[in-house]
Amino acid sequence: MSAAGTATRSRTVEWQDPVATAAAGAEMSGLDYLRATVAGELPRPPISVVMNMAPVEFEEGRVVFAGEPGEEHYNPIGVVHGGYAATILDTALGCAVHTTLPAGVAYTSLGLEVKYLRPLTRDTGRLLCEGTVVHPGRRQATAEARLIAEDTGKLLATGTSTLMIFGA
Repeated sequence: MSAAGTATRSRTVEWQDPVATAAAGAEMSGLDYLRATVAGELPRPPISVVMNMAPVEFEEGRVVFAGEPGEEHYNPIGVVHGGYAATILDTALGCAVHTTLPAGVAYTSLGLEVKYLRPLTRDTGRLLCEGTVVHPGRRQATAEARLIAEDTGKLLATGTSTLMIFGA
């Protein structure tokens, strides 16, 4: 028992070398990279494993990630840390842009704005986060995303991002 009187819990996380996966992914278009990850031809990125999220739909300029926050994502005030929502939003935003990029072209977030609308808890259940490209520029792209509770359809958070594109 811990000092708070609850049983200790643990979670084991396993992942593969992300540098090797990134090198293989650099040889593919963004859309092909997502296809290979979902098909299990390439391992999931470690952040996807740690945050319990993965792509479930994707096409050029649009992705949907599913995630399920657990109590391992809680902050000290008894709800899921806002970083969980920010991470799944940032991932959907970036991957939406990635689906528009050819092989050898990369991106990075320049800015992320998140609006939190409802708290997440372990009881929120499975989340869906849809990211779409608003402007696919040559040097910068913009995207927007919505995070919803799958069971209720309630909007939990929104996000926007500007991303720098390089290597083109």
